[in-house]
Amino acid sequence: MKSKLLYLFLSVIVLASSCVGNKATPTPVNYPVGTFSGQFSLIRTNAQTGVHDTSKATIQLTMNSTYGYTVTGDTATVHAGSHGTYAINATYVDFTDVTYPKTGIPPKTHLNGDYEYYYDGSSVLQMLAASPLDTIVLQYDLKKTN
Repeated sequence: MKSKLLYLFLSVIVLASSCVGNKATPTPVNYPVGTFSGQFSLIRTNAQTGVHDTSKATIQLTMNSTYGYTVTGDTATVHAGSHGTYAINATYVDFTDVTYPKTGIPPKTHLNGDYEYYYDGSSVLQMLAASPLDTIVLQYDLKKTN
């Protein structure tokens, strides 16, 4: 009788432990793809005074996982029109601009390098990059257009 109770008890423990081990399936990341339009802001902070100087432009960013990315729109003064490839993970996107000059400092901002981003999965795309000394911040507030 005791051995039957022991086997019954062990069976209940085995069945109960199999239910405890279930792990939730991770939520897949929805990466931004398509055309996004909105405001680019170049924010400079004067290191001595702490005063912010902001320049803005309305741009359009097209992202395609096969063909790369393209920046168009108001590219006359603050932001350069450009294109290239990108690599993305859940937190950062790394843009490689093929039009970025090999030497010197370009007169306009290029979408090039690592950007922290937020994408709500449907329409809002925000990207941010800061200089090592935080004196220059590049900010993109974009909405999906298609």
